[in-house]
Parts: sequence; C-alpha cells; structure tokens
Amino acid sequence: MTRIAAVHGVLAPYRHTQSEITDMVAGTCLPAGSDRRVLDRLHASAGVRSRHMALPLDDYAKIDGFGAANDVFIEVAGDLGADAVRGALGAAGLRPRDVDLLLFTSVTGVAAPSVDARLVGRLGLRPDVKRVPVFGLGCVAGAAGVARLHDYLRGWPDQVAVLLSVELCSLTFQRDDASMANLVASGLFGDGAAALVAVGERFPATSGGRGAPAAGPSVVATRSRMYPDTGHVMGWAITGSGFQVVLDPAVPDLVRRFLADDVRAFLAEHGLTPGDITGWVCHPGGPKVLDAVSESLALPGGALDVTWRSLSEVGNLSSSSVLHVLRDTLARSAPEPGSPGLMIAMGPGFCCELVLIRW
Repeated sequence: MTRIAAVHGVLAPYRHTQSEITDMVAGTCLPAGSDRRVLDRLHASAGVRSRHMALPLDDYAKIDGFGAANDVFIEVAGDLGADAVRGALGAAGLRPRDVDLLLFTSVTGVAAPSVDARLVGRLGLRPDVKRVPVFGLGCVAGAAGVARLHDYLRGWPDQVAVLLSVELCSLTFQRDDASMANLVASGLFGDGAAALVAVGERFPATSGGRGAPAAGPSVVATRSRMYPDTGHVMGWAITGSGFQVVLDPAVPDLVRRFLADDVRAFLAEHGLTPGDITGWVCHPGGPKVLDAVSESLALPGGALDVTWRSLSEVGNLSSSSVLHVLRDTLARSAPEPGSPGLMIAMGPGFCCELVLIRW
C-alpha cells in the first residue's frame, strides 16, 4: 500500500470577506446601474464567509486580457507551489532531492515550461526527477492525483512521489459577464495550493539511506468513474478573455443519480459499507453538491463537518480543496488508527474519483 507521509496546504496572500468580494464582482461583472439582488443572493447562499485571492481586489479590474491574467498565474503559482512542496516535505521529514516523481495539476492557468519544471531548480529537486503536469481535471484532480501517485508507487514501491495542486480561480472570473454561471463561480471559488507527499510500501528499506518519513494514512485502492452524456455540465469555454466557466445547475442531480451506487459497489469490493467509513474526505463543491452527497449516501450528521468548515473559511479551491480537507481531517479529528476512510471528488467529464484510505 502507498503511505501518505504529509499534506500541506497554503493560501493566496490576500484574504477578503465574502461581502467585499461580492462588491468587487458587482463592479466588474454587472452593467452599470443594474440590479444586483440576484448576485447578492447567490453569494450569500454559497456557504462562504471569506476567501483568499492572488491579487488585491482593486487589481482585478486592471487585468487586461487572458495573457495578463496568465502571467499573474505563472508568478503566483510558482510562489504558492514552492511553499506547499517545501512545507509538505518538511512535515514528512524528507528533502527535495528525495523526490522521484512530481505530479503537478491545475486548471486555472497554463505554462510552458510548466510550473513543475520551473520549481525543479527553485526547490533543489534532482535533475532526473520525473514530472507529470496535468491540466483539465478540475476539482476532481486532488483525489485523482492521489490515485495516480498510488498507481506509480505500486510500480516503484521504494520511491517518493509528490502531488502539487495550485488553483488561482479568481484569475478566471470574467469581467462584464453577468451570466448565472459566472456569478455563481465568483461567489464560490478561492485561490490556494496544496502538496501531498506519498511513499511506496518498500520505502525506506531500499531507498539509498533516505530518512523514514512521518507516519500517515495508507491508500488501499482507487476508483475512477466517467458518466455518460455529461460532458456539457462542467468545464471551461476557452474564449479570447480566458477561461469562461461552464457550470450546469444539474450537477447536484447527477451526484444523486450516480454517486451512491458507485461508492457502495467500490466499498463492497473491500468488504465495507458506507457505515464502516470513519472519515469522509469530500471535496467542497458547494452547498447543493454537499447536500446531495449527504442525502445520497445517507451520511450521519456531522460526517462532512470538516468539508463544510473548509468551504466556509476559504471557499472552493478546485483541485486543492480535497487536499486541504484531508490535511484538516488529520490535524483536527483524525479517525481511529486502522479504520477506513474515503476521499471523494468530482469534476469535468462529468466524473468522480474515489480513494479508499486506512487511517
């Protein structure tokens, strides 16, 4: 089994209350003099009290096009990514040169050389480190990234793999776009990053003298699911002004339709039921999505408290969010050692990723 040695989350430098962000969105997205009651209602119902952003609020109106926004992404993603990886490696008791694989994921900016490539020299990673930059998975990528690290470490059980997620969602907000999808997204998503360090089951026995990392939960198994005829419900429309959000209100209905059967079938393969899960590490997709998860799985009260708290305090960080929830679960309310937990995230496709862990 793969062992999760450490998870470290960081947030963008500028923190604002939800009401402050709502005022900024009203000034940049709504026509002058228009009624903002729909915007106010959407933001008030998002379940978010505050968020962190890559720039001061006044600077968003100054961004001139996709290229300028992407330049900010490259700069800030490098800073947050470096902080996240350093923090995770430090918590795991490992050094940058111990890393054999770096998987980087984001859906809020692009770069070539990729952000992971730019971090090799900056962090002191080995020049032979293997890199996998991933774009397009969106919110599901946090859990999917853990699953792909697990796949890799099953083949290289004496190695160290790092997942880095950086999402600067505020840089994708579309000026002069009063569409319902843009207004919903502007009230939900925040900016942050997270890094997760995982080691194979033979580390450090054959690791060339590298130190043993801190103990953490193990990854037991993973499951990926794509749902038919749902590609239109979530993603980006790539326009001259950048990434325009596609967000269909049917997403909670899809969760109710598909998630419970997939979770039950996956757990049954390991002799488990949802009632056996002692820790639910769920991506904070939004209030309606979390309600759909709770209802479809008949979760007990409080099962998603850590997820709800993360949504309230920092918003939806896309792929970074489920890693923040995992970190908070380990720090605040780690379940009984040896008991099973489940990571859940959903994203464009429409798809779901499940990761069975043992605390």
